[in-house]
Amino acid sequence: MRQVRVILRQDVQSLGIAGDLVSVKPGYARNYLVPQGKAIVATESNVRELEHHKRVVEAKLAKELQSLQAVRKHVEKIRLEVKARAGEEGKLFGSVTAMQIAELLKAEGIEVDRRRVQIKEPIKALGDYKVPVKLHRDLVADVKLKVSPAEPDTAAAPEPELDSDDRDRDRDDEFDRDSDDE
Repeated sequence: MRQVRVILRQDVQSLGIAGDLVSVKPGYARNYLVPQGKAIVATESNVRELEHHKRVVEAKLAKELQSLQAVRKHVEKIRLEVKARAGEEGKLFGSVTAMQIAELLKAEGIEVDRRRVQIKEPIKALGDYKVPVKLHRDLVADVKLKVSPAEPDTAAAPEPELDSDDRDRDRDDEFDRDSDDE
């Protein structure tokens, strides 16, 4: 049986990805792939156009990758620090998340989507970490992150202990206020 060659314009499950040159049965191409806009017939001019398009995309990708290499070097020089409240054993009250790391990078002038910050699970302890950030599908930069304890608030210090005379006076004042209300 004869096959027809088509160029896929979209990813088609179990057939190929966009830009692939594939051979299919004529009915499949004529009745499904071409009318749905998922493929075009592979004429000589279409194949030449596809090859040209692939070369342009590869050149653009190479240029983008080269510029991202410079960004990677810049990102790997950055040392981020997060101050977080922690218990005595170094466990955090809460955690450091990918969103917080993305915000810290944004403050440093590097715009990164939080989904590109690849921590397996939120950081829940004090210490130094290397956090991978995916800049491109082929390029990952490691950001240095230090999680240190936050300084305790001096304004939230406990009130001084009242001696017994002060407590008695406070209790008498409360009693007087209650009896005045009646």
